[in-house]
Amino acid sequence: MSLKRRKDDTEVSEAVVRNDFDLYQTDLVHKWLRTVTLLAFCLVPLFFLLDMIMLPAALIPQFAVYRSVSTALALGQYLIIRNTKASHFSYLHGYFASLQVGAVIAMMTVALGGFNHGYYAGLMLVIIGVSLLLPWRGKHTAINAAVIVAMYLGFNFRWSQSFDPALLANNLFFLVSAGIIAVAINELRYRLIANEFSLLVKLKQARDSLWGEMELAKDIQMSLLPKQLCIPGYDIAASMAPALEVGGDYYEVVETSSGARYVAIGDVAGHGLSAGLIMMMVQTSLQTVLKTDPDCSPEHALETINGALRENVSRMDSDHYMTMSILKLGADTIDVAGHHQDIIVYRAATRSVEVIPTSGTWLGIIDSLKGLQTPLRISINKDDIILLFTDGLTEATNTQGEMFGQDQLEHLFARYVTHGPTLLAERIQTHVHAYQNDQNDDMTLLILCKTDEDSSLTENSNQVFESDYQLEKA
Repeated sequence: MSLKRRKDDTEVSEAVVRNDFDLYQTDLVHKWLRTVTLLAFCLVPLFFLLDMIMLPAALIPQFAVYRSVSTALALGQYLIIRNTKASHFSYLHGYFASLQVGAVIAMMTVALGGFNHGYYAGLMLVIIGVSLLLPWRGKHTAINAAVIVAMYLGFNFRWSQSFDPALLANNLFFLVSAGIIAVAINELRYRLIANEFSLLVKLKQARDSLWGEMELAKDIQMSLLPKQLCIPGYDIAASMAPALEVGGDYYEVVETSSGARYVAIGDVAGHGLSAGLIMMMVQTSLQTVLKTDPDCSPEHALETINGALRENVSRMDSDHYMTMSILKLGADTIDVAGHHQDIIVYRAATRSVEVIPTSGTWLGIIDSLKGLQTPLRISINKDDIILLFTDGLTEATNTQGEMFGQDQLEHLFARYVTHGPTLLAERIQTHVHAYQNDQNDDMTLLILCKTDEDSSLTENSNQVFESDYQLEKA
């Protein structure tokens, strides 16, 4: 599983991963209990200020004790909930949070004259407020409301005072109505939460399925890259780092049945699945061309690939295009065709770096490349080293938005050029990865070291040292 996928999984709740709705709802209840208890801790003492204004002075000390106890309980609950994980005990916390406040208000109604006083309205706030904040089922709201009403009746009947039955009926009507409304709203919200959970599970399943398809596409793409990079006369190293699971960069190393040797590198505009699909089209086209004509010129190969790519891109109703260079490797020359990034060459005889621009046009833009290509021939001598790369390396940006740039790439190439192709590729990729903030494009490089025609030198025989080299741009 890729690092990006593991990161995404941490953003999905454990309940969704396990398809456990009870766990999902319990977690929601636990999280919202922090808000409920925090509100109780803040509002209960705040209401005491109203008590001091509205109530008889003789009752203030008694009410201060009631509200102090309730505030302390709310604070204690908040600290416990904050430092514990969600469990079925979370529901008990929900009951306790509302019932302890409800009990205090019920006792206050007793002190204020029983059923005849309108202080019972505070119980309606508890029933509606707590029940609406806690995302539990309507049955929990019903039980909670029933217990609060029972405490109101029980306390006032226990310490009974004369009362008007009509007022009691009025009070009960509003309390029961508040409970019914709260139950209805909670049950509706429960169903919405259940539906949300179902959608989250389906979304995760779809995402996992898509990840599976992307991983398969990545495996297919990587399997199409050359397994063996050794061809007579050259030591070769390659490195490709897609920005996403599937990339649009491409490289190829082929020795045909006639003994002709080809190297290719390309970059589809953009990255991702569609770019990877076009990359695979190009790979198939090149393999077909080289099997049909195993000694063809790079220009002919590009013309054939462009024709096939142009047709497929048109069928896809896409505006994708691709830069690509094909090199035909000879004993002392290299024939090049196609427009891509500059070719950087280290000349062992002069200890200098030469930069050779490529020319031509992009693939997939026009129907035919005839007359639009300018073949290029590069001389190559023993121990000369060639660097081919895609723009993901030079256009990598740091946190300030500054690009890595080709000049810095050339200096790195000159600095590590004698370390051998594999180590040189690793050093360049390491420096670019350390420089960039986020990888926004595919990064590919291909390094060719000219050896004797009858054998390819192993990298262990290369002397490792660093020196200063003159940078000469052709």
